Amino acid sequence: MPKVVLVHPEIPPNTGNIARTCAATKTELHLVQPLGFELSDRYLKRAGLDYWPYVDLHLHDSWQLFLKTARQTGTALIGFSTSGTKSYVDIVYHHDDWLIFGKETAGLTQEMLAACDVTVRIPMAQPSVRSLNLSSSVAIGLFESLRQTYL
Repeated sequence: MPKVVLVHPEIPPNTGNIARTCAATKTELHLVQPLGFELSDRYLKRAGLDYWPYVDLHLHDSWQLFLKTARQTGTALIGFSTSGTKSYVDIVYHHDDWLIFGKETAGLTQEMLAACDVTVRIPMAQPSVRSLNLSSSVAIGLFESLRQTYL
């Protein structure tokens, strides 16, 4: 099963919505600290509704510690970014990939993107629109990965 990774998420309802998507798909959710909120945040809990018991949640104290854990698995790190070199539909996903998303206001840093095996983007028809909402982007990437590997 792929794993969703949020690096330094800032907006509680986005993370709550992503947690709900992860619960529905039995996908691990990895949060890399620092977070822009407390895990007890009421907006986070509200967005995740009563699905939190079904979320396989993992916390990582830093990007470096997450990277060490991820590299031990030997599976691909796929970074999602507006500066991605390929469309998210033009790569082959494998069942244990790490789908990595950056914080809402800045995305993944150049250092983080460099650590990824591939960086992908979600193409948009309107060039004036910088990016999609983080929870929408995660759902798009996750379901393409699941479509290729499980459905």
